[in-house]
Order: sequence, then structure tokens, then C-alpha cells
Amino acid sequence: MWLIVNAGSSSLKLKVFEGEQEAAKASVGEIGPDGHKAAMAEVLTQAGVSVDRLTAAAHRVVHGGEGLTATCRVSPSVVKQIEACVPLEPLHNPANLVGIQAVASLAPNLPQYAAFDTAFHSSNPTVATTYALPQAERARGLRRYGFHGISYAALVRVLRAEGNLPERLLACHLGNGCSLAAIVNGRSVATTMGYSPLDGLTMGTRSGAIDGNAVLRLAELHGIVKAGRIPNRESGLLGLSGMSDVRALHAVGTPEAQFALRHFAYWAVRHSGSMVAAMGGLDAVVFTGGIGENDPWMRKEILSGLSHLGVYSNEEANTRNESVLHDATSRVAIWIVPADEERQIALEARAVRAGEGA
Repeated sequence: MWLIVNAGSSSLKLKVFEGEQEAAKASVGEIGPDGHKAAMAEVLTQAGVSVDRLTAAAHRVVHGGEGLTATCRVSPSVVKQIEACVPLEPLHNPANLVGIQAVASLAPNLPQYAAFDTAFHSSNPTVATTYALPQAERARGLRRYGFHGISYAALVRVLRAEGNLPERLLACHLGNGCSLAAIVNGRSVATTMGYSPLDGLTMGTRSGAIDGNAVLRLAELHGIVKAGRIPNRESGLLGLSGMSDVRALHAVGTPEAQFALRHFAYWAVRHSGSMVAAMGGLDAVVFTGGIGENDPWMRKEILSGLSHLGVYSNEEANTRNESVLHDATSRVAIWIVPADEERQIALEARAVRAGEGA
């Protein structure tokens, strides 16, 4: 049995896989400082899994930097590299490390593996990842990395298994955090998130793309800490309407809510154009994530904005959230692929473990 861990700063989500099948899952929130070890034991009990039944554990780690570009076994060296990425991802990487430490405390001899959200985008060309900054600043790690890579790897796996993987794929991961990826023959060539998960699309609480000088102005007005919090935690749909949940925005229907929804769709279309340009064309669009899988209105708005590229959806199929959305006249395929990140982590980690035994 494989334990798949997604550790947040105050939360813990676990899934257990037997082979490729999900056997159990559990989660806990509102974990206090130094409480992850006890929380880990609690959620394993919830899932009905004893530690001695586990073969190995694998963790989602948000940022692997330039060095950790593939799923790997956790070692002291790997832990140091994850720690070195904390300045690049101060919100998530410390929590991911706590998850690794919690498993080690409960089962010191259990093999552990790490999969990185940045890894899928390591195939982006240098011209796509380089900020036009002086060399001294670029040497500090200031570059584009991209995120949601585990999600994108999963949908590529699913489409390839179905025989549907196209040459040029616009992948839309739309949830509380949102990004797009330009995927050519299964490899990422561009993505909307950059140095951090802030860049790109309008999101639940993140502003998306914002002029650096606007952030400097926020720093002048509020100080560095507040200037970091505003675009990451107080902006996006929340900043535009007072609500970060798309379902609530649809339900309330106020002018502010309607504008926030249109803003989300508009910038998804704008950034889609950039992704299509990076690929030199478009053969398919795929939606994943909570909004991407479950919001027909948002999909329709985005797809309508891409109609000049020959993208036409079947309205009834879209309304029913069916897996195939294109109509007979569309030159571009349109699909929904449910997010499958935990299974992707399990498969990648198992492959690494199998290679160790070869």
C-alpha cells in the first residue's frame, strides 16, 4: 500500500493506493504548530490503515527549483534541496517538509518519495523561463518555474492512455488556483504561472498578472509583508467581489459578482492566446480542476473567446459536464479530464522505486 501525502501549513490530506486503485482517503484541518505527527496518526486511523501495512509514502512538494525536476526518493540531500527552495515558495515548501518529517517520525524505515509541481515545466525552453533581469539577479533563482505540473502530467497520462493526446494541447487547470499550460506532444513548452503561483490568470484570492511597479507601490503604502499578502490572499475574485468561490458568485448575481466572473473568463482567454502562440497552433483544449470540470458557464465563456481558432462546443454536452465537449463543426477537440494528482504521484513514485530494484 502506498501513502500519498499532501501537507499544508495547517492541514493534511492523505490517500492510500493499492496498485492503481484508491483504497482509502482522509483529511484533517486546523492543525496547530508541531501537530502534524499527531495529525498523521489521526488521519491514518480515519483511513483504517496501519503504518506496518505501508510499502512507501510519496509527497506532493510544490517547488523543486532548478535541481529537482523529476520524482525522486527522499534523502538528506533531497531534503536540503527542498529546504533551499523555501525562499522561492515560503508558503508551501515548509509545510511539505513537515509532512515528510511527520511520516519519518511515525515510520522511520518507510521509504519516502517526492513529486514536484514545478517538474513538468522543466521542459520549457530557456527563452520562456528567463526574466529579462541582470545576470546577478537571475543567478538568485529569479526565473519562471510554473506550477500545477502534477495535474498536467496526470491529464497527459489519461489522454495518452485513451489514444487522444494531440500534438498541440491547451490545458486549463481552473480551481481556486488557476493556470494554463501549452503542451506539445506531451511536453510543456509554456505556462502562465511564473516565479510563484501568483502570475497569470485571475484566481480565487490571487490577482494574477500584475505590473511589478504596482506591487512596489503597494509596498510603499503598506510595507513589504502587507504588499505580499494583498495580491496573494486578498485579490482575485475576492478582491473584485468580496467572494472567492465561483459557485457563490453565480448564486449571488450582484454587479460585482458578474464583473468578477467576466474578469476571470476574459483573462483566461487572453492568456490562452499566449499559450496558442507558444505552440504555433491548437489541436485540443482540456479542462481540469474544480471550476474546469464543473462550471459550464465559465467553460462556455472561455471557449467562445477561442472561436476564431475553430473552437466550437456542444452546448448540451457542456451543460451536462460531459467528457467530450466539441461539436461536429469544431476544428479543435475539447475535453474534460478530472484531476488525478494523487494517482499521478503514486504512479511516478512507484516507477522510481521499481527502477531502484532493477
